[in-house]
Amino acid sequence: MPLTPTVAIVGRPNVGKSTLFNRLLGRRQAIVHDLPGITRDRITGIAHLLDDSPIQIVDTGGLVPGDDPLGLNEQVFLAVQESDLLLFVVDGKQGLVSADEEVWSHFRRFGKPALLVVNKGDTREARNRFPEFYALGIDQQILVSAEHGGGIEELREALALTLPEIPDVPTPDAPPIAIVGRPNVGKSSLLNKISGLNRALVSPVAGTTRDPVDTLINRGDRSYLLIDTAGIRRRSQVTGAPEELAVMMARRQIERAQVVVLVVDASQSVTSGDLAIAGTIWELGRAAVVAINKWDLLDDEGREKLEFSFQRLDELLASPGRVNVSALSGRGVDKLWGPIDRALDSYHLKLSTGQLNRLFERFIKKVAPPSLTGAPWKLYYVTQVSSAPPTFMLFANRTLPRNSHYRRYLENRLREELGLPGVPLRLVVRRRTE
Repeated sequence: MPLTPTVAIVGRPNVGKSTLFNRLLGRRQAIVHDLPGITRDRITGIAHLLDDSPIQIVDTGGLVPGDDPLGLNEQVFLAVQESDLLLFVVDGKQGLVSADEEVWSHFRRFGKPALLVVNKGDTREARNRFPEFYALGIDQQILVSAEHGGGIEELREALALTLPEIPDVPTPDAPPIAIVGRPNVGKSSLLNKISGLNRALVSPVAGTTRDPVDTLINRGDRSYLLIDTAGIRRRSQVTGAPEELAVMMARRQIERAQVVVLVVDASQSVTSGDLAIAGTIWELGRAAVVAINKWDLLDDEGREKLEFSFQRLDELLASPGRVNVSALSGRGVDKLWGPIDRALDSYHLKLSTGQLNRLFERFIKKVAPPSLTGAPWKLYYVTQVSSAPPTFMLFANRTLPRNSHYRRYLENRLREELGLPGVPLRLVVRRRTE
């Protein structure tokens, strides 16, 4: 099971890190401004190399050595520690300055592979001063123009050659179940209650869990591998976007899992961070179960607020199995196994071609297909091409756009018919002649 490598874009303020981030992603996601320090929080996104393989890119704020009352430098160091490779960006127009040397001295100690990106390569000054940067001791230097796109293809090629090989994680006989969530929502406490072992360190300080801890457990005739995702090492004084931090830290463990238990702190209702993690679960095609922790601490007003906020999460994860629990006391924890087993079974669902075609025939009879370019959309036949998650190939006289209302209708009807709580399904529509 391949994992997505992580690349952090680092450097001093105002050298073009966010512009490079946007260029690699192919869209404007990070705020770009001439004033130093605009990027305060870490921002993540998925970019693609020349062979279309994905990498996770992290845009960081500029490192300013010295006093760090807001904890912004800590954010940068966390990004470096969690990354597989660094892109150290410098301003080629200014040439090598002492601030570059001081900042690089802080990053060098992490021992991460690095590429030196000399930005503003469309200027004569940058081309002339390019050799100065070899003094930093970084072997590979690439001249780019983040603003105009020069050198970006060469950078993608260098990334592919320089990224350390991340070994595939073998799929165990026991299905892997990841426990994910924002900092300090009770993930480790929940794992301990589920497994009955104090395998994971528990602390009230957000970010105590530094590494994932796998726990193999048996229940009856079934075995499960529980993955406790690494917590976010985020100090109380550190400001930032918790959803971005949580997604960055949890992504690899979500990739390893078949079912993901998303832990939500009931006392805070469903936050933007919870929704961001849920979005990653869905994007990666994993089944989901939601554990509402600290439910017993809510009064009537708190429960009403939670239920209102839960609607968006319920919609995003296609009505996942939900259990209200108290990881501290263990109340309700054992009830998680029912939704987990149902999600696993649905995730590996397999249907015959005959069953599928009879279902779709009923769907189409109930709601007629739209007319596209003057002729009605016509389905010839359907077949399942894979499971985990269930994926179906539809052969028709023409494709259906991803945002098509009729595609969503077919997905929703199939989900209702099969009963797939919290399980993504994929419809691939192929055009063919009759």
